Amino acid sequence: MERYTDVLLVTANVGSLFDNMGEIQNQWLEELCKTIHKHRPQFVALHFQEVGGKDYMANMGFAEDFFRSIETSEKMRDFDRVCIYVDNRFPAEDTFTALGSMYFIHKTLKNILQYDFNVKDFRPVSGQSKFVGALDGVATVEKEKFPKNFWPNFKWSRKGFMRTRWIIHNQGLDLVNIHLFHDASNLIACNSSPSIYSANRKNALQYVINRICDNQHTPMPFFLFGDFNFRLDALSLVQHLSTSAEVQTVKKDSSNEVEKIICEERDNDHKVLLHIEEKLFTYLHQAVFRDDNGRALLKYDKEISAFHDVIREEDIKFPPSYPYSEDYTKPTQYMNTRCPPGATASSCPTVRRTSSYTQTRTVSTAWSTTQWVLTCAWETTSRSFCSLH
Repeated sequence: MERYTDVLLVTANVGSLFDNMGEIQNQWLEELCKTIHKHRPQFVALHFQEVGGKDYMANMGFAEDFFRSIETSEKMRDFDRVCIYVDNRFPAEDTFTALGSMYFIHKTLKNILQYDFNVKDFRPVSGQSKFVGALDGVATVEKEKFPKNFWPNFKWSRKGFMRTRWIIHNQGLDLVNIHLFHDASNLIACNSSPSIYSANRKNALQYVINRICDNQHTPMPFFLFGDFNFRLDALSLVQHLSTSAEVQTVKKDSSNEVEKIICEERDNDHKVLLHIEEKLFTYLHQAVFRDDNGRALLKYDKEISAFHDVIREEDIKFPPSYPYSEDYTKPTQYMNTRCPPGATASSCPTVRRTSSYTQTRTVSTAWSTTQWVLTCAWETTSRSFCSLH
């Protein structure tokens, strides 16, 4: 007789929750609890990135309260086993990733084991296990910050991955929390196709896949869900959006460095169609990102194509969700800092968007022993992929 387990996988870049404490965090937590209650899973995995926010040195003290509010929620009372891993040791620059992972096991789920990476064997899960700090020496989790030589010409940032391994009803799997590099400059992103940022992300993702598929531990099916920061191919997209426009490139007086790109309509009183600076991206006809969920732009979602023989994700059926305003009173308004990444944004059709948090892309797969209900929520460029085992 086959056994089925409902599993809920959630990923969220929670940086702005710490940068805007108060009502926005309360609404986010309320929406998360509603999602868990709606799906009634027996196993919940929560993957967080940017714990502590941008000003993590000042805000990291709030992280413990944030995780405790989830752990002690009334909606979680029937989850009698909890495993929590939080990398909050920011003084350790060589290893700090600001990643956090929480795993909740329902009292009705009996057949579950967790992997010990030191002894290379599985063990029963009982009670509550909470590890906060650098996570060095914690046997049930692997965490790694990406090497600095991955992007020698850019500021070394808190990017990396965190892996746990489980057996649920005799099915083994890895759950990987991941945070890849962002586009630091819109102008640099427009220089080439693919951009240098895209190349960095590709190298980092390949590194993670190689690490979790090496022979140090027996390879197993895996789910990658986190903030991949995948973007539309900027150069190709800008060329498409400005086909009928007059393009002006403005350079700094003191150098030959491009300061801004301005595209004006040839008619319509020469209105500015597109304006790009390092941290500015404004487009006159934003409806293109919303009409038919932005499907016309999916052809520029190219970053995952190099991995189609290894991982897959579900079809994209949602509008762009980044960069939505961080003002929770304007939940559908884009900020003018980045190009809405279309296919690289996040969505979960089963979850209502609230405040400045958006729904994420989902991936599902099925094995004979386990039924997976995968919902990944909410935030920016979060994505989820599963291996093709």
